[in-house]
Amino acid sequence: MDNKKKNTATTVNNEAKSNNADKATYDFAFGPMNYILLVAGIVLLGLGYILLSGGGSDDPNVFNPAMFNSQRMVVAPILIVVGLVVEICAIMFRPKNKEK
Repeated sequence: MDNKKKNTATTVNNEAKSNNADKATYDFAFGPMNYILLVAGIVLLGLGYILLSGGGSDDPNVFNPAMFNSQRMVVAPILIVVGLVVEICAIMFRPKNKEK
């Protein structure tokens, strides 16, 4: 008799586990806000590197002072640093309603 009860209990437990497995939800590490921040950081980095480029001279004997303008010396590095900070925030951001 005890053996029958154990088999029945095992069958019920297996059915409960299979029902729970069907309803399994997956919890991803990143949410939609993380991906939005990642894309924003990539855009800022790309814009910073684009602004940093240029300023050269076609003739190596001629000095081009455009290499030292405020766009390349101030704006571009600030955009690159802000882009890196946004990327770090995107990786570290965790929504308040997401529990572990």
